[in-house]
Amino acid sequence: MSKFVRPSKFRHVFGQPTKKELCYENLKPTLSAFDSNIIQANGLYIALNSNGIGSFTVIPVDEVGKAPDKVPMFRGHNGGSVLDTAFDPFDDHRIVSSGEDGKILIWEIPEKYSYVNVDPENIIDVQPLGSLVGHSRKVGHLQFNPVAKDVLASSSFDYSVKIWDLSTKTCKITLQHKDLITSFAFNYNGTKIATTSRDKKIRVWDVRSGELLTEGQGHLGAKSSRITWLGNTNRLATTGFDRFSERQLGLWDSDDIAKGALGGGFISIDSSSGTLMPFYDDSTNMLFIAGKGDGNVRFFEYADDDLILLGEYPSTGAQRGFAVSPKRFVNIKDNEIVKAYKLLNDNSIEPLSFIVPRRSEMFQDDIYPDAPAGKPAMSANEYFGGKTVNGPILCSMRDIYDGVKSPSLSESKPAEVSAPEAKKPETTQEVKKAETKKEITKEEPVAEARPVFTKTQEQGVDKMLHEEKVNSLLSKVNNLSDDDTQDVDDDNDEWNSKPSSSGASKSESFKVETPKAASPEIETPKAETPKVETSKAESPKIETSTVETPKSEPSSAAKPGAAAGGLKANLEKLQNLVETLESNIEKLVLANQAKDERLQALEAKIDLLLNKN
Repeated sequence: MSKFVRPSKFRHVFGQPTKKELCYENLKPTLSAFDSNIIQANGLYIALNSNGIGSFTVIPVDEVGKAPDKVPMFRGHNGGSVLDTAFDPFDDHRIVSSGEDGKILIWEIPEKYSYVNVDPENIIDVQPLGSLVGHSRKVGHLQFNPVAKDVLASSSFDYSVKIWDLSTKTCKITLQHKDLITSFAFNYNGTKIATTSRDKKIRVWDVRSGELLTEGQGHLGAKSSRITWLGNTNRLATTGFDRFSERQLGLWDSDDIAKGALGGGFISIDSSSGTLMPFYDDSTNMLFIAGKGDGNVRFFEYADDDLILLGEYPSTGAQRGFAVSPKRFVNIKDNEIVKAYKLLNDNSIEPLSFIVPRRSEMFQDDIYPDAPAGKPAMSANEYFGGKTVNGPILCSMRDIYDGVKSPSLSESKPAEVSAPEAKKPETTQEVKKAETKKEITKEEPVAEARPVFTKTQEQGVDKMLHEEKVNSLLSKVNNLSDDDTQDVDDDNDEWNSKPSSSGASKSESFKVETPKAASPEIETPKAETPKVETSKAESPKIETSTVETPKSEPSSAAKPGAAAGGLKANLEKLQNLVETLESNIEKLVLANQAKDERLQALEAKIDLLLNKN
């Protein structure tokens, strides 16, 4: 995430809730704990998973207020709850549902259908038109293909994603996974599917061939993860949890999931426990994230291969479900960019509008590009036959603003492929800038490596080695006594030798003799003092010079125990000295690195000056 304020026309987007009298109340949502959005919306209707065996309800968006106790239901599933629903993007009156019975049912919303204005004594439930049978266990999620008519995807507890042809009610492709699928999504032109599963893997599949294109490690938390494509790009966004149950947001390259989340890792959101539900708006490049169990809705902008937090809609009303209507149903005159619906814990649905504040009442073409028109780009036969398009058929938002009944249509543009790792070829201006910079700085090819120490740093090492305290310690080493009463005084960090009872001189070294047997002499170890040397051809190396203790014949034999005790103390002093030298050398290396960073900053300033010229 960017840490600095950046210019954006969506910086001041805000969420505006609807008045209470315009909400949908007295609803009976499902009590199932399965992780789905619970509600769906297509601009004309809202689908709600109901608290009943095998049933859900459909609410027309204009029938607001308190619902009666008895309402028409969509019943057809046997032996369990409805887990998910999905509206057909190319037929506003067709909807499919899935449930715990392992079936997918197809429904047609009757004409002049009403949810509120019904006779409570003569309520007729809606019956399904057909079913899709193929999964062996519960079917948890459904999604229609965004470009091809009659193409549906479903995920099940049998660890598979199936691709269906609704015109023939047959399964065309099965994408088999190793664990439970927690979320999946079609890409912009419907040729790929990205999935997340309970084994913490993210996978991208070719829909028509069933080939696994790429996979990699996703969020490491135990709770479920969600996934969505970022419009007409090769980027994916996921929400999930880390090992410590912190909620996260991740950005991925769909061509290579294995290299991990882009931008240096995951974006930390908060420590709440509810699943984050992502929704991406292609027209504004904004990603909306609604958390289950909390009332906040965060919105990010996708730009420059990054997700930038724009703001947050705060609310005290905790949400169980969240749904977003198609873009062509927003209120353009009020500069509404997203129309959403929140399922609250008080069994009501609250409409929520996200608005870009503008003073002008004219059509804002910069925030309303062409949007999906709800028209299929191909049939199911063409799709499974291999036909590929750039994306959905688009309609003019200006025509909708002007009230045109049949807005003009256009085709989607080719996908935007982001490849930040690829090195772009240098332009003529960049080559010229590099040549100018070379002339100004008089750069020449450097064949040898940069020295570890500069001349100033070398002088600092030499000065340290010639300090009085260091010389004193080295001289003490040279003048070690073999007297049995030798002792060390640590108060002033100096070595003080006491005179021996035998009157041995300080300049005498010690030697251990054994009777009637030749034995090697025990000499004082060599004290190594770092010395820095540099050469022109190579990086400087730290060499050592030795200080040997001169040998002389002792006037009397030393006691081995006392000599060993004094030697041990002297060696400890030497070790402390070496550690001090190593510490100072490390500081010099860090100082050298700091100078390199300053040089890079100067080079960056030179680049800026050259760009201005």
